[in-house]
Amino acid sequence: MRLRQLFVIGLALSLLGIGVPAWSADDPRSCNDLMAADTPAYVVCRWMATPEEAAEIARFWLDNDGQNMRDSGPMNPIVVDCAEGGVQCATDSEGDGEMHDVGSPDVEGGEDGGQPECATAEPCFVDPDEVTGKAFQQSAKQAAETPAGQAVKTAAASGMRVWIDTELADDHQAGRLAETAKKIAALAAQPGVAGIRFSSGVGYDQKFATAEELDAFITSASAALRKLAPGKKLAVQTAVPVFGCGADEECKRAVTGKQPLLDPDRIGAWLAKGLVDQLSLDGGHFARYAPWRIDPATAQRNQWIQVRARAWDAYAQIAAEDTGFAAAGGSRLTAEQATQAITDRIAAPLQDDAAETVTLWTRWQDAQGRVSRVSGEKWAANPTWDQLGKLTSIRPRLATLYDPVTPEVDVAADLKRLSEIFGQVYVRTA
Repeated sequence: MRLRQLFVIGLALSLLGIGVPAWSADDPRSCNDLMAADTPAYVVCRWMATPEEAAEIARFWLDNDGQNMRDSGPMNPIVVDCAEGGVQCATDSEGDGEMHDVGSPDVEGGEDGGQPECATAEPCFVDPDEVTGKAFQQSAKQAAETPAGQAVKTAAASGMRVWIDTELADDHQAGRLAETAKKIAALAAQPGVAGIRFSSGVGYDQKFATAEELDAFITSASAALRKLAPGKKLAVQTAVPVFGCGADEECKRAVTGKQPLLDPDRIGAWLAKGLVDQLSLDGGHFARYAPWRIDPATAQRNQWIQVRARAWDAYAQIAAEDTGFAAAGGSRLTAEQATQAITDRIAAPLQDDAAETVTLWTRWQDAQGRVSRVSGEKWAANPTWDQLGKLTSIRPRLATLYDPVTPEVDVAADLKRLSEIFGQVYVRTA
């Protein structure tokens, strides 16, 4: 509890540009002097062994031509003698005890090429050709030349952590999931890509009529991407409005009745089963609890209390998502209003010890061509953009979305500006 309090106080002060004293300069184990000048005050450095102690340890093991190290010797191995009385060894192990060529069955009658039999309908074997073969390499090369592929390359070069942002729900319903997943996996194979967000608004976008259909989509999409893009993180974005109710039972009944698919137990099961590695929670509903006398700040606080209570962060990374900083043409907040918004909608989720990252929508274009953005046109400065630029200490925790098909200036200029504030970016696919 004490450590959490120190972290919260330090983060709050660093957001306000206020420094706090480091550990005592007289502490012989302090190595704060080795850290950069702009290191947040709540981050401290301590020697596990001081340089002097490390030198003594090295001398102990290296003196006399390393005699102490030779004398230490290996630990006695654990040996089981099956002939010893009272010792029982298994006699039903598989295999014939003989060496076999690579790719051949281990025993007579084994599967061709050693490929295991799957106990379920889900894939339990990945054909290497699907993720490293010539056909896949050609697809990855072609994906690199698309607008999204070029944006991935530019974003990675700028030092940003890159995610692919796509929507697979429509493809799943149309029976094209496998085909589209291959294309997304080829794009995700580009250097610098950390993961794939394969659905947004899941559960409240009215694409699925029943909870069973929703679960089937999450399961199928996750299985396909795990197979085709091994090692990549998987993410979805949704909302859990019932969390904003807190302990108000009337509110919970009303909200659940309107959006039954957004059941926290069901969403939590996706995390516990390992179907997704990151869950982003939209905060656009915090102003809708007036009928129960719950203000937006309280609704937000209620949500993060519920997330912590369910220990969702034990299974996946939890992110907060916010569209409220942008406005048609550009943000019109004053510097004071922008600072308050940052405190309420960025600092609060992080300090509540529930969200690890915050994703801000900085620019989007509607079907009529109207553009909403945080900055001014062509990245012109304004008070909101200036205040966001001061959050350098938490840059790795800030993420945004980018659509290379509708750039503000051009891909290179856009991502350069975004990389000044954000440490992560979700690159949208066409």
